[in-house]
Amino acid sequence: MKLSVNGADIFVATGGREFDSSLPAVVFIHGAGFDHSTWALHTRWFTHHGFSVLAPDLPGHGRSAGPSLSSIAEMADWTAALLNAAGASKAHLIGHSMGSLIALETAARHPAKVSALSLIGTATTMTVGPDLLKAAEANDQAAIDMVSIWGLGFRAELGGSLAPGLWMHGGAQAVLGHCEPGVLFRDLSACNSYQNALTAAASVKVPTTVIIGERDMMTPAKAGKALAAAIPQARTIVIAGAGHTIMAERPDELLAALKG
Repeated sequence: MKLSVNGADIFVATGGREFDSSLPAVVFIHGAGFDHSTWALHTRWFTHHGFSVLAPDLPGHGRSAGPSLSSIAEMADWTAALLNAAGASKAHLIGHSMGSLIALETAARHPAKVSALSLIGTATTMTVGPDLLKAAEANDQAAIDMVSIWGLGFRAELGGSLAPGLWMHGGAQAVLGHCEPGVLFRDLSACNSYQNALTAAASVKVPTTVIIGERDMMTPAKAGKALAAAIPQARTIVIAGAGHTIMAERPDELLAALKG
């Protein structure tokens, strides 16, 4: 569906059913350079099991009008505005990578809007290497190559998709390649600059699950566990053998973790 958020037309996937503000809301927030398609399986399960789903393309991503936002704080305020536009009083926020930082910061800045958090592929800091930032700023294909190679675990690079005929590496590259020039750079820069994770984590007062890929090369398991330790009573789940892009690599295990 389409929503107007802060005056811009935003595309929001709803998992196959119309959004119903009378049901518990779940918001899925994608990572740097990606879009709502990341959540195809998981949005569908939630919307058919008693929830209403919002899986937006962030501004400037996918089918949403730009410009893209330049900081995690701006994206958090935008997420609160999205809930207002949809008529949802509060929601369970599920975020991957950059999306996990957005979810965490939203809980800190707009606590009344958040009922629970699920943080996937997260860390206390998301430092981005200078070579990747430089390539992204130049809109160089090398940036897409680096994100897709580092973001996928070993099994994924060998063609380990559960869906016959699909190639996880090629799929990731196709979505990243669809970004308008500058979008991936602004996303990565926002992650690199964000320093408020530990402060935000200490303020969280809602049930929180931190979901970590055992073989994550972008946000290593150690960094995810450190963030979980800073969140009061957070539950930590480590998915064996998974890299950073758990939604594609281990969709069933991730769904079980989100449902639990």
